[in-house]
Amino acid sequence: MRWGLFFGAVLLFAQIGVAAAQLTGEPSKDARQLNFQLFEAAKKGRTSDVQLYLKHGASIIARDRFGNTALLLAAFSGRAKTVKVMLDVGSDIKHQNLGGSTAILRAAKAGKRKSVKVLLDAGADVNLLNKKLLSPLAAAAFNGDVETFRLLLDHGADIDVTDNSGKSAILYASAKGFAEIVRALLDAGIDVNKTYGNDLTALMWAAGHSNDVPPVDAMKTVGLLIERGARLDLKDNRGKTARMIAADMGHEAVLKVLAKAGGG
Repeated sequence: MRWGLFFGAVLLFAQIGVAAAQLTGEPSKDARQLNFQLFEAAKKGRTSDVQLYLKHGASIIARDRFGNTALLLAAFSGRAKTVKVMLDVGSDIKHQNLGGSTAILRAAKAGKRKSVKVLLDAGADVNLLNKKLLSPLAAAAFNGDVETFRLLLDHGADIDVTDNSGKSAILYASAKGFAEIVRALLDAGIDVNKTYGNDLTALMWAAGHSNDVPPVDAMKTVGLLIERGARLDLKDNRGKTARMIAADMGHEAVLKVLAKAGGG
């Protein structure tokens, strides 16, 4: 019984010591704990602590249970200075976590523009996809971050990658009413009338999801697609036009735009 109390006390003091190290930033002597400290510092952008832990032996290739390195954690958290430090010490810019996401995809998905810029300047591949075939550009389109989106475009991002759910950047942007991203894609040469899964076009996606976004944004996006040549007579695999889809969903504001344009 006494031995049990003794070992329990030892374990408690060890745990207190680990907690104290985490709070004070003092490097742990345990390799796994040291890597954990590196992860926490990277996520919080504590660049000086990151450098300290690396100096004491933390590994740049250590991964958390999701396969993220400190670089990926810093990128997702938008810690651009820490991202730069991790790159400067040799972190693998092409590393993919268990889901297949790279640092730039994670940064784009989280809308962390400064981290995206640092990664682009370091030569990140803008067209590496994750296991769901999601691209950094499509992730930025989903978030509606126009500046990040344009950065990726300027660095050669493929404008029409389709993920494993059958969606591409223009479908995400159209469905969420992000007219400026739709405009950027159209300016980059994407086919406004291309059909995707279930024979749906960007206009049909915009019409079908316009209740999910502010009416002004939905109307602006639908109007832009029509202005840039979206065909109103195209039908999906159920025989529905964009106007029919909008009517089925009860999207009154978009229906008016489509009716004015002559949509059947």
